[in-house]
Amino acid sequence: KKDIPAVNFLIHEIHCRRNIEICPFCSDSVPKSEMKNHMESEHVQVTCKCRMKIENSLLKDHEASACPLRPALCRFCDIPLAFNKLQEHESYCGARTERCAGCGHNVLLRELREHPRRCG
Repeated sequence: KKDIPAVNFLIHEIHCRRNIEICPFCSDSVPKSEMKNHMESEHVQVTCKCRMKIENSLLKDHEASACPLRPALCRFCDIPLAFNKLQEHESYCGARTERCAGCGHNVLLRELREHPRRCG
């Protein structure tokens, strides 16, 4: 999978066929002596805390961006919650009120950012 000068191509091809394998899962070029280790470290199936089975090499990305149990902060109170509980919590949390220092009215937390424009 690399550009090889035509002069060296035959020697390179012989070397690759003897020493390199293409991983059937990720299509990476892996030395034959390291293929077993590659398969065990990269392609073994693990179970995430959300009970989804996933390749070990994809687990960190899953936990950071797709796992329903990944940590997320409430935009109103900054409490860390599981992502799948965030919407319900923010619906409740955003309905709480806080007194506006400018006009003295109680304002819903979810409307607090926009309130200064209306408050005057």
